Amino acid sequence: MRGVFAVGALDLFMERGFHPFDLAIGVSAGACNLASHLAGQEGRNRRAYFELMTTRRFIDPLRVLRGGSVVDLDWLWDTLAEREPLNVDRLLRNPTEFVVVGTSCSTGRAVYLVPDAANMFDVLKASCALPMLYRRTITLAGDAVFDGGVADPIPVEEAYRRGARRILVVRSRPASYVKKPRLENHLVSVVLRDQPKLIEAVHGSPSQYRRAVEFIHSPPKDCSILQLAPDAMLATTRTSRDASKLRLDYELGRALAEDLVERWNA
Repeated sequence: MRGVFAVGALDLFMERGFHPFDLAIGVSAGACNLASHLAGQEGRNRRAYFELMTTRRFIDPLRVLRGGSVVDLDWLWDTLAEREPLNVDRLLRNPTEFVVVGTSCSTGRAVYLVPDAANMFDVLKASCALPMLYRRTITLAGDAVFDGGVADPIPVEEAYRRGARRILVVRSRPASYVKKPRLENHLVSVVLRDQPKLIEAVHGSPSQYRRAVEFIHSPPKDCSILQLAPDAMLATTRTSRDASKLRLDYELGRALAEDLVERWNA
C-alpha cells in the first residue's frame, strides 16, 4: 500500500508530460504502478488504490485463519480486468523498455523479466507475491516466482548494468532508510520450510537493500542519481486501508515529484 506514494509521483509526471526515460524497472507494487503509467492510463493506479485496495475484500488479516491470503491479489486482478483492464497493447508499444523484478524460488536470486502480451498479468502478479501475505504460487517458465522486493528491492545496480547513467529512484522510504531484519524474516523459515533458497533470499534482503542504498549515495563517477523519497516515514503502512493516510502520501508524492521535475531539468 505504500506504493500510493509513487502513484502520486507518476500522476504528476503524466500531467507534466515528464518522461525522459529509456528504461523503467519496477518491483512489486511499483511494477504495477509503472505498467499503468507506461500504458498511458491516467488515474488507473489512483482508482485501484482508493476504490479497490482499501477494501477488506483485498486486505483481510483474518483470512489467514480460513486458509487464505492476507492480500487477495487474484480478486484484485480479476476486478481490474473487468472494471478497467490494463491496455497491454499500448504498454508494449511504448518505446521505454519495461522490466519487472521477481525472486526465483529455485535459486533465491532476482530475475529480471520483460513481460509480453501472453504473460504480462502473471509477471506483474508474481512480482507482488510477497510470501507472508500471498499464499499461492505463480510459475513462470517452470520456476515459481515471488515478490521481487525479496531479492532486489531497489534495482538501481541492474539499471546501471543495463546502461543507465542518469537514474531516478522512486522510494517509499526516506533516503537514509536501510532495511533491518524483522520478526517476519524469522517466521518465514517456518512458513517456507520447503523452499530453502527463498528463505535464504528473505534473510539476505536487508543486506541487498543496504547495498542498493550505498550505490545510490555513492554511484560510479559516470553515473548521476536523483532520489524521489519522503523526508520521513509514510503514514501508510504495508497493509493500510485508511484512505485518509493514503491520501496524505499520495499528495506528498505529487508535491515531491513537482520539485523533482525541476531538479531533473536543471
